[in-house]
Amino acid sequence: MQDKKIGVGIVGATGWVAGEYIKAARKNPYSQVVALCSRSREGAEKIQNEYGLACQIYTHYAEMLKQENLDLVVICTPDFLHAEQGIQAAEAGKHLIIEKAIALNLKDLRALQSAVNQARIKTVVSFVLRWNPMVNLLRSLLAKDAIGVLFYAEVDYLHGRREHYRSYEWSRKIATGGSALLGAGCHAVDTLRYLVGSEAIEVMAYAGGYDKNYEYPPTIVTIMKFKNGIIGKVGCSREVRMPYMLPIKLFGSRGSILDNKLFSETLFPGQTDFALIPTNTPSSGDVTHHPFQDEVNHIIDCILKDQTPQPDVNDAVMTHEICLAADLSAKEGCSVKLPFP
Repeated sequence: MQDKKIGVGIVGATGWVAGEYIKAARKNPYSQVVALCSRSREGAEKIQNEYGLACQIYTHYAEMLKQENLDLVVICTPDFLHAEQGIQAAEAGKHLIIEKAIALNLKDLRALQSAVNQARIKTVVSFVLRWNPMVNLLRSLLAKDAIGVLFYAEVDYLHGRREHYRSYEWSRKIATGGSALLGAGCHAVDTLRYLVGSEAIEVMAYAGGYDKNYEYPPTIVTIMKFKNGIIGKVGCSREVRMPYMLPIKLFGSRGSILDNKLFSETLFPGQTDFALIPTNTPSSGDVTHHPFQDEVNHIIDCILKDQTPQPDVNDAVMTHEICLAADLSAKEGCSVKLPFP
């Protein structure tokens, strides 16, 4: 029986996604929120009162990390702070949930990976679509050879960002937002990796777009060759004018999958059209629609059972390497081999 609850501290406590982690930690019977950290004490106290939390309030992250009953840190700050704050949490011996992107360049990515491995802490990177019901349904169909041998897969991230988004100002800049893939499309890249079940060995990309408010090309198309021979494609655009979409297309030797629509010569001989499978799809960019509860439950369970969570930082590094390779390919006009040295 677990007597002591795992103490959860959230940095970036007034951010868009932080509330979902607070709700998830409160609902888990083995965890409790013990600390909130924000640049504004007033803002953190407002969140504390909103959720009825009995916790400590901090305006300095380093001070929060000294709290003795703090076991798990959740990093919800802007992307350019993630690597440094993740390293600090690791050095303090705290387990870690870290929002994407975990780093905006290869140097910081390697430094974070080294720090968490040296500290031997549990980590989860918030590629939350790994807990999406449709994504895991597709994984099970692939495992059952529902469409035969998978040879080509597409996952796109199409989400037009407007000025009213709280993160818009920093996310559109190279120094603080990285790129279209690092700041957003990495969800599609990770989902592709998760479904393909292999690692990319070569990447080629083209980038462009029309929205000059972005310091980087807001639209990028990336082609990947995987170690198991599968060809993959990720299209990502932060400037499209349409509702959020994350379409998934999988093509195999005996069938195809288009989101939650299945055509399978193996399971349904004589099938003449796609069959619709009712399930929850990754069809919204609103964080309230994403399965953060499952993500938090997963790392809490792994901490209690001393198991390795997934995707941890080591796994997420491979997703980020694809994004960095794509950005390099688009810039240099050539393919990039992976893994990086």
